[in-house]
Amino acid sequence: MFRKIVLILAVGMAGVGSVPQVAEAGLISRACLKADRKAASRSLCGCIQSVANKTLTRSDQKMAASFFKDPHKAQVIRQSDRVNHEKFWQKYKAFGKTAEAMCRGA
Repeated sequence: MFRKIVLILAVGMAGVGSVPQVAEAGLISRACLKADRKAASRSLCGCIQSVANKTLTRSDQKMAASFFKDPHKAQVIRQSDRVNHEKFWQKYKAFGKTAEAMCRGA
């Protein structure tokens, strides 16, 4: 189920790392919890939010959070030829890899 949560973020998950603590709920954390997936927990969603806070701008987080409600949007953005979408997708992939490494086991 953890994999399904992160696949919604359009990244594969496989890694082990420490789990950062999160003091506040953010856009991604709230979207993660609202997605009502079995693997979604405050701990996991908070960890993903913590990584987002360190790697994505608020605007990027808003875009990423929208993927929980509309997973197809991630595919549309990934395949887009717009320069801003290509830049976002590169940051988003890096975010996913970092979340993968830090949030496994959260």
